[in-house]
Amino acid sequence: MDFELPESHQALQKMVRDFCEKNVKPHAREWDRSGTFPREVVRQLGELGIMGMQIPEEFGGAGLDTLAVAVVVEEIARYDGSLALTVASHNGLGTSHLRVFGPKHLKDRFLPKLASGEYLGAWGLTEPGSGSDAAGMKTTAVRKGDRWVLNGAKMFITQGSVGDVFVVLAVTTKEKKQKGITAFCLTRGMPGFSQRAIHGKLGMRSSDTAELVMENLEVADDHRIGEVDSGFIDTMKILDKGRITIGALAVGLGRGALEESVRYSRERTAFGQPIGDFQALRWMMADMKTELDAARLLVWRSARLADAGKPYTVEASMAKLFASEAATRACNKAVQFHGGYGYTNEFPVERYLRDAKLCEIGEGTSEIQRTVIAREIYRR
Repeated sequence: MDFELPESHQALQKMVRDFCEKNVKPHAREWDRSGTFPREVVRQLGELGIMGMQIPEEFGGAGLDTLAVAVVVEEIARYDGSLALTVASHNGLGTSHLRVFGPKHLKDRFLPKLASGEYLGAWGLTEPGSGSDAAGMKTTAVRKGDRWVLNGAKMFITQGSVGDVFVVLAVTTKEKKQKGITAFCLTRGMPGFSQRAIHGKLGMRSSDTAELVMENLEVADDHRIGEVDSGFIDTMKILDKGRITIGALAVGLGRGALEESVRYSRERTAFGQPIGDFQALRWMMADMKTELDAARLLVWRSARLADAGKPYTVEASMAKLFASEAATRACNKAVQFHGGYGYTNEFPVERYLRDAKLCEIGEGTSEIQRTVIAREIYRR
């Protein structure tokens, strides 16, 4: 059992850290304030291979393992949760669904551009009236010869308004409920397909979020991904990997909050001494450090299992559950640590707290993770 990263992963970690220090840290506050999607930085990450981390080299990707993705996402999240979410969702949702289950002609057409960051990928599962309950999905796909006609809407879709390639789930056999769902590949500008940006979010403000609307949208059958009615089964496999990266994102946010608190504790004085000398605040930092290290180990364990081809569904849920809630606790402590300044945007800890909350909701709420874990306990 090795708790150290391989040298190749450490080199990747350092490269991403250096990039973020130069290109992300100085701008993250303004991106958050204005809700600006940082297209140029995303393009630069594409040039570094970060937007195609798990895409095979034959399609222009880096062909990295799951642990490498977790390392990269954590490192970016330490500086900007929104950018980390963009990287995590692009690599782990729509792009992965296409990479794993898509037909070769779609892979040939889209994966190279997704790997370079020229195209951004998005994934449409959640709807206005159904999130955790996929059986409540209302979007439909009706067969019409060699085509399908899609009608419905998807909500809270990351990269929804800036994306170019979309994997969207739709009901094809209603009576089969979640076992009657099929995935389709859509592209920007298709007749009957519209993208509507969503603003006014609590956090992750410079990550793009949108509603997707399909109105009598015709899609050729060769744009179907996977077998008819197998979309939900495939989706669960994609979500498992996504939960690992959300766990890594949460660890990065919590780590950023801790590091900012340590820095502040050395500079801020009260009662004639640095506030970091007070036992109460040191204990807060001790709790933050302990929980975040435990969360990272859970994330790395699930990533290792995934890379070894072993079952990791429950482990991914445990990592995502613990990391997301530990990050929220750490960020909340960091705001408290900064006192009145923590309640302003003069320091990044308030942004970290707002961003961390999404990790308890996205890609399966904490309640869903507990359900998955408890079900496995009873099954064993």
